[in-house]
Amino acid sequence: MIIDAHHHLWDPADRPYPWMDDSVSPIRRRFDVDDLRSAARSTGVARTIVVQAVHDPGETTWLLEQPEPVTGVVGWVDLTAPDVSDRIAAVLAGPGGTRLVGIRHQAQDEPDPDWLARPEVVRGVRAVSAAGLVVDVLVRAREHRAALALLDAVPGGSFVLDHAGKPDIAGGDAGWPGRIDDFAARPNVVCKVSGLFTEAGPDWRRQPVDRFVRAVVERFGPERSLFGSDWPVSTLATTYDDVVRRTTGALAGLTPDERQAVLGGTAERTYLHGRTLSAESLVRAPGQT
Repeated sequence: MIIDAHHHLWDPADRPYPWMDDSVSPIRRRFDVDDLRSAARSTGVARTIVVQAVHDPGETTWLLEQPEPVTGVVGWVDLTAPDVSDRIAAVLAGPGGTRLVGIRHQAQDEPDPDWLARPEVVRGVRAVSAAGLVVDVLVRAREHRAALALLDAVPGGSFVLDHAGKPDIAGGDAGWPGRIDDFAARPNVVCKVSGLFTEAGPDWRRQPVDRFVRAVVERFGPERSLFGSDWPVSTLATTYDDVVRRTTGALAGLTPDERQAVLGGTAERTYLHGRTLSAESLVRAPGQT
């Protein structure tokens, strides 16, 4: 069984997504659970974690309403709000709140590269951790120093590094191994093997994406690595089933247990804590029983 630990759903007609400029025009439309089921039908993906894509609590409310295979939601709250603990509690107590598994803020879009290290943000992240939720960290090289400061300020928190820290695969990114080592040295961080096909650029088929996948697993170990499709952003590069197939292929050198950890076990432990999914709602390939 595969758990897709990172995908999105959205409808730009409901709310603006500022990052959706003309460079991503093919995905500047509604993507809902029906689209997800269709894309994942032949992949063996049975459960998914949907991740926020805009700083809007309304989006989180909508995501919490989504049916299976969505099993968990990484949503958004204003981490800088003085009443952040109350806001988190309200979401957890509201409709679908038991499905909230984490919080994310798109720090890569903040003008201040040190935004994550601000005292008010650290306080907000401590509130997220106190609520028993995971914190997803979306950063590039620019935000690396601030991300480390945040991790060290909240040693009891549980953090997930999205998209392997967004390496510049097309450019070689000589600094990425050192950055990823910094994250791997902190035991409260797990790392998503996700988003790498789009990070490799339009010529991604000629780039060593497989090598970056394996490098993550080598540094974090299978028990701290987890698969995410980054769909539908990933469709800018290739199809959902191709992402699953190529990522699985890059893990071919692992033992079956190690491979299952990356493809499902780590996500189960990190996000879902034993939540179950009804057999009728599993996303099956045609002919599967």
